[in-house]
Amino acid sequence: MTTSLPAGPDFAQMRRAMVDSQLRPNSVTEPLVVTAFETVPREDYVPAERASLAYSDEEIEVAPGRYLVAPLTLGRLVSEAHIRPGQNVLIVGGTTGYSAAIISHLGAHVTVLEEEALAAAFTPGPGVNVVHGPLIEGAASFAPFDLILIEGMIETLPETLLAQVVEGGRISAILVDEGVPRAGIGRVFGGHVGWSFFMDLEAPALPGFAKAREFVF
Repeated sequence: MTTSLPAGPDFAQMRRAMVDSQLRPNSVTEPLVVTAFETVPREDYVPAERASLAYSDEEIEVAPGRYLVAPLTLGRLVSEAHIRPGQNVLIVGGTTGYSAAIISHLGAHVTVLEEEALAAAFTPGPGVNVVHGPLIEGAASFAPFDLILIEGMIETLPETLLAQVVEGGRISAILVDEGVPRAGIGRVFGGHVGWSFFMDLEAPALPGFAKAREFVF
């Protein structure tokens, strides 16, 4: 008599459900972006003990204080950026490499900037460079970038990152604007960035991007 083992999670079905229930109803409908999310196995980018949560509509902690952002958050940031094949993209805070896999699937050249402890934890796929270092410093050796995607909420955008974007290039980020976290696309012209926000959207704060606190007497 043989005893069958319980079946594991059907990740392919969970992936389709994520796309159909989280992304498509919330304006993530560009065919190439949808195909990327349908194709890349998110479960490969979370700690093994949390693989069953890979397609939940929430952030997943992958290291102390660091998170894989929710699928919808990444979906909107990528979709609104209108990434095209051949473009040079920097991901700031790419954690375990899921966002890099999604964006490289769109045909972009991807550089991931991450702190060394996290960046050493994943093997980059084809067309993906990994740079270890402070997140606020960018990756000047691979600049200039057509797009910088910041994977986490920020309060301020360092000049070091702004200087690495081509004229007319974009920044896709969740920026605290007048006390409210908003997802938006920033267009860079003449060393300045003009923001166009498309939704109020929270995400875990990315370390190093807080505004300096003012003392009140």
